[in-house]
Amino acid sequence: MRVLICDDHAVFADSLSLVLADAGHTVVGVGYSPAEALPLLRAAQPDICLIDLRFPSGTALDWMPRLRAAAPRTRYVVLTGFLEQRVLDAGVAAGVRGFAHKGQQAGDILALLTRVEAGEVVAERRPPTGADRPRSEAHRVARFLTPREREVLTRLARGESTQALARAMGVTRSTARSHVQSVLTKLGVHSQREAVIEAARHGLVSVETGEWLAG
Repeated sequence: MRVLICDDHAVFADSLSLVLADAGHTVVGVGYSPAEALPLLRAAQPDICLIDLRFPSGTALDWMPRLRAAAPRTRYVVLTGFLEQRVLDAGVAAGVRGFAHKGQQAGDILALLTRVEAGEVVAERRPPTGADRPRSEAHRVARFLTPREREVLTRLARGESTQALARAMGVTRSTARSHVQSVLTKLGVHSQREAVIEAARHGLVSVETGEWLAG
């Protein structure tokens, strides 16, 4: 399928782009705001537009009339960390064809997109079991991270570079890189993007705010 991603969290958006490409799909573009997405939609007319719910310029639902006018045949899937019933109802009424949970495993999101592309409307308030993690699992992963490493992970989730991370934490770039590598090792991943996805999947951090969630 041909997919456009729109999320103002650049690390998360770029990570999803890689996941989709690795699964054999075509990412026609990545926009970091609905305004950026509009010309991409007009030009590419993708099968699916995967869009975050909240932006500084308004919600995806506020933008839906303009988005659908730009690409009327595109199916829109809203990505969110928490779905209220009123949002789900308003989304379906606005033409949203699916809701994906940011805590879902990548495979669950891909499966949802496939269902939407096939013509289904996937509007379940309760996320699939991949996102419905026991709190204890998040705590199990979290206890292996030092306070410094937790801070590093939250800053990575906010999209900070290693240089910015070092400056904010008052350490050298070499020390910052060492902290980052330690986080990657403990999470069993190979890149900062994978770390953010894994942390979100385990409920350690919010990919929307960068807030530490695991207590």
